Amino acid sequence: MSNSTVHWEARILPAGPPRLLGWNVPAEEIIHIPEHWLSYPEPNPSFHYLLALLYTLFMFFALLGNGLVIWIFCAAKSLRTPSNMFVVNLAFCDFFMMLKAPIFIYNSFNAGFELGHLGCQIFALIGALSGIGAAMTNAAIAYDRYSTIAHPLDGKLSRGQVMLFIIVIWIYTLPWALMPAMGVWGRYVPEGYLTSCTFDYLTQTQELRYFVLTIFIFSYCIPMSLILYYYSQIVSHVVNHEKALREQAKKMNVESLRSNTNANAQSAEVRIAKAAITICFLFVSSWTPYAVAALIGAFGNQALLTPGVTMIPACTCKLVACLDPYVYAISHPRYRLELQKRLPWLELQEAPINDTTSTTTEATNAPPATS
Repeated sequence: MSNSTVHWEARILPAGPPRLLGWNVPAEEIIHIPEHWLSYPEPNPSFHYLLALLYTLFMFFALLGNGLVIWIFCAAKSLRTPSNMFVVNLAFCDFFMMLKAPIFIYNSFNAGFELGHLGCQIFALIGALSGIGAAMTNAAIAYDRYSTIAHPLDGKLSRGQVMLFIIVIWIYTLPWALMPAMGVWGRYVPEGYLTSCTFDYLTQTQELRYFVLTIFIFSYCIPMSLILYYYSQIVSHVVNHEKALREQAKKMNVESLRSNTNANAQSAEVRIAKAAITICFLFVSSWTPYAVAALIGAFGNQALLTPGVTMIPACTCKLVACLDPYVYAISHPRYRLELQKRLPWLELQEAPINDTTSTTTEATNAPPATS
């Protein structure tokens, strides 16, 4: 018998339901928990309650906001465009992600690993499906925005093409989420305060290290690279287009070639640049902490990963899922108009859109895709 096993058994309470002394963990669940977490003292119950309250707020705002996005974009005829099918898919990912929040909240109010191995697998599976699905949807939206803006006449995707993209996204996502749940490659384990679960990035075996590295590349590096590439191309294209317009206007000795301009309106260059920066920032802030933690756990100094530190990535992903629908509301005038028509008590005071110019506007002011 190993020393670590003796250590765990010595901490089992002798009376009542068998629990690990110092952690609210049933004795039969110890096998599913990386030993790294058990080397730390039990967190103060107030931290559990604070996180439970925080997740309750995340769940409320994310389900409400993304639910509204799904409803409005599906119900409004003016928003049922091929490109907006990606927006609905992304909102679905964010909505689906927060359906696992009750598991975390229940565990937190019970200060530990209360729902056991099955609850852990369900929690982690939902997180993997929604997280990887959102990352790949972001990449697809980046391509769609690039294609539309760089090739306005023939670059727009058809409804059939977008549907094919969405099917490919989920075919790509499913194996990475299902393999750990089925025990084929990798596994899902509790992390941090033992109230949430994710991929095992702490067990020091070659198999799990290869799994962490592989999923890091295919679920983070690839979508991140696509997003950065396509949005950098969009910014470059718009900047060059604006420069050409200014040079042509200068040759014609006029102030601007644009019609109906006003001093307060932002140029397309600024709008697209801001959208690209928002998309990249939210995606990076959402998943980079998890990616860094996984790499540290598999290949670096695990002492850096305290239970409190590893709860930060879990919170950033949920926060971004809350922010996404409100980014749409700020950036998409047609969405705000439809929201105002269906929920007048919100008093959004959105001005009607001129249909003769809406096509051009939507090409440059499309809703940002966030993770």
